[in-house]
Amino acid sequence: MISLIGTRPAIQVGRHQVIQYDTHWLDIALRRAATAADRHDFPFVDDIRRGIEHYLETKCPLRLLPLSDLYDRMRHMLVRIGCESIAEKLEPLAPPITLCLIRCAKDAGNGFELAFFAQLRSELADLRASGAEDVRFTGLRDAAQVLVATEKWDSRCEQVLSEIRNFLGGIDREHRHFRRPLRLHLEADR
Repeated sequence: MISLIGTRPAIQVGRHQVIQYDTHWLDIALRRAATAADRHDFPFVDDIRRGIEHYLETKCPLRLLPLSDLYDRMRHMLVRIGCESIAEKLEPLAPPITLCLIRCAKDAGNGFELAFFAQLRSELADLRASGAEDVRFTGLRDAAQVLVATEKWDSRCEQVLSEIRNFLGGIDREHRHFRRPLRLHLEADR
């Protein structure tokens, strides 16, 4: 399949696809690699990012580009310009991911909060292993309603919503101590 000029392919991160994204996360990944390679004077971050943007927008023949393939291309580019040490230190960093909790709730089934939380923990571990550090959650209220199996918002929904928020807050606090922490962002209440 051929990509349309001026459009970027979706980025495959684990089992998720990121369709709309900027490229700030590429700057961060390149700067981290330069720092890890002890190259604090590396002036080409913006040039490399622009080259990658150009590739994504005009040259990439794919509609869906696995994150690992993008980083392989970036490493190859770094080696070609004589920056092997930075290429060796380049670790995949994904663009921000948006995760809709409604799907997780439907997959778990009505009344199966434990399955929902286990699935959510597994999903976050997979995303983290795939290079995600910034995850935004949507559909919290609707997910609570699915788990409670009700059409109308009630106190049970409020309780499950509170449990979801507490669970995600606990994971957020747990991951802050990692070298590359996972940052979780919850949608605002309606």
